[in-house]
Amino acid sequence: MPEATTVTAATTSVVAPEPGEAAFFDVDNTLMKGASLFHVARKMYQKKAFRLRDAAGFAWKQFTFILRGENMNDVHSIQDSALSFGKGITTDFIQTLGEEVYDEMIASKIWPGTRALAEQHLRVGRQVWLVTATPVEVATIISQRLKLTGALGTRGEVADGIYTGRLVGEILHGPAKAEAVMALAATENLDLARCWAYSDSYNDIPLLTAVGHPVAINPDAKLRRHAREHNWPVYDFRSGRRAATLGLRAATGAGIIYGGWQGLKKLRKR
Repeated sequence: MPEATTVTAATTSVVAPEPGEAAFFDVDNTLMKGASLFHVARKMYQKKAFRLRDAAGFAWKQFTFILRGENMNDVHSIQDSALSFGKGITTDFIQTLGEEVYDEMIASKIWPGTRALAEQHLRVGRQVWLVTATPVEVATIISQRLKLTGALGTRGEVADGIYTGRLVGEILHGPAKAEAVMALAATENLDLARCWAYSDSYNDIPLLTAVGHPVAINPDAKLRRHAREHNWPVYDFRSGRRAATLGLRAATGAGIIYGGWQGLKKLRKR
């Protein structure tokens, strides 16, 4: 199976596309390193929208997200927290915040390899959509900055230009992504059998299996195994990630052993 470990050129077809072809990209850990919503929370903290303790919680979830991949409990926890913090905030504020978040935090975390894949689809005339649990406002800004076709994302309820703290529909995650793409395909006259989908997470299997060309990017362990079993292309743009992860685990283990030894010495002295 083809597996890229360096960022060179995209491997999609360079011939003119048939009508109805498109590519769908997940955002977190697929298009960019880490969780985009973490950076939204970080910027909200900078603007004093919530407390340091809340920001620390987001930071820990971001760390575990990068280290072990996407986890449904973390996704829902982050989303619920963001909704509660967003209650009473205006749409204009979120628009401005989203622009700042992209420029200051997200732009530098875009995986060049994934961006190259998206750009090659665009060059041959295919639509390119982001499909993500990230708030649609942020996803749309990312899409606009990368000159993509558009974005599907989680929608917060708005009343009189102010977020209510409730969702419209459900978080765009797991099966909901596949359903959203199917609805978009009907609207845009897309033939999903001739479309591509890219994701890092096993949770996006419904999206990946909805198209004719599923691709795993920076996959978690379960998706990597599934992709190999089904002969899907796998691309990993995380240079040195495995070595770093092993080193971190070794350092953590050594720290626990050392801390335990020091604690035991103190107890003996007492």
